[in-house]
Amino acid sequence: MSSALGVKLALRIRQTLLDPALTMASTTSTSAVLDTSTGQAAFPQPRAVLELLKPVTWFAPMWALACGVVSAGVPFAENWLSILGAVLLAGPLVCGTSQAANDWFDRHVDAINEPNRPIPSGRIPGRWGLWIAVIWTGLSLAVGAALGPWVLAATIFGLVLAWIYSAPPLRLKLNGWWGNSAVGLCYEGLPWFTGAAALSAATMPDARITALALLYSIGAFGIMVLNDFKAIEGDEAMGVRTLPVQLGVTNAAVFACWIMALPQVVVVAMLLDQGKPTHAAIVAGVLVAQLALMPMLVKNPRKRAPLYNATGTTLYVSGMMTSAFAMRALLSAAA
Repeated sequence: MSSALGVKLALRIRQTLLDPALTMASTTSTSAVLDTSTGQAAFPQPRAVLELLKPVTWFAPMWALACGVVSAGVPFAENWLSILGAVLLAGPLVCGTSQAANDWFDRHVDAINEPNRPIPSGRIPGRWGLWIAVIWTGLSLAVGAALGPWVLAATIFGLVLAWIYSAPPLRLKLNGWWGNSAVGLCYEGLPWFTGAAALSAATMPDARITALALLYSIGAFGIMVLNDFKAIEGDEAMGVRTLPVQLGVTNAAVFACWIMALPQVVVVAMLLDQGKPTHAAIVAGVLVAQLALMPMLVKNPRKRAPLYNATGTTLYVSGMMTSAFAMRALLSAAA
């Protein structure tokens, strides 16, 4: 798609956002299959519900949750039920809630840009997209409460961020600073904390675990910036103030590299201070590998961001797990 065509499409989407009735009129006429006996919209198709919840997005928070479980330093076999509940919470429930809410509040945009998505295509009829997000919110709170007070607190915080990221009037996603901060925290820090808290017998996880979770959340902000290079003209036309729109392409790429790298430097220093030089060396090694890839990213962010996501981000998350195992060794030794 040419830049000019992309901008025209973005302007059309923006016009639709200003007049949602236009899109609702078009999507209602081609809504889901009706129950001929009642004339009411049918229930959502199960496959469409699964598509709405976007299982592909569950990996990141579930990986971070696994880091939390590992870092807690307690036996896995004795806590398998809590681990299973935490995995369900981080992926299908809280992350699924955020995806359903996002699709609901973006339904007018998707009707133009991605008409085959579950809601605009009618496979999720009526207001079922909203109800699914609400039901999943309730299920998330129930599971969070069952796993303990600190897990419930993290769950509430994550759900609040999930809703205000997409829902008006805040819609954090419209500003790169707020939106990327929310996503980085929900995809890395909160799941890590949740995994540790689920195994911490109703006590707050060790402060060093919380510090690691926060550091990797900060770094994840930079990873989120990488996703903003693919539609800069459209974002600008629609008033979506991503960092590439606000700072420019090159400056945003340089900033993303700094914000990804610096927290890992702190992690290395932290592990050395805690007497874990081997783990520190591994994290330092994956950081050096990332640094070697960053000039390629900065040179052409639009083209190279997907490649960096596939390589540099993989190195980043491997450092997360290495740090988790370092913390596990520390806590197991102290038990």
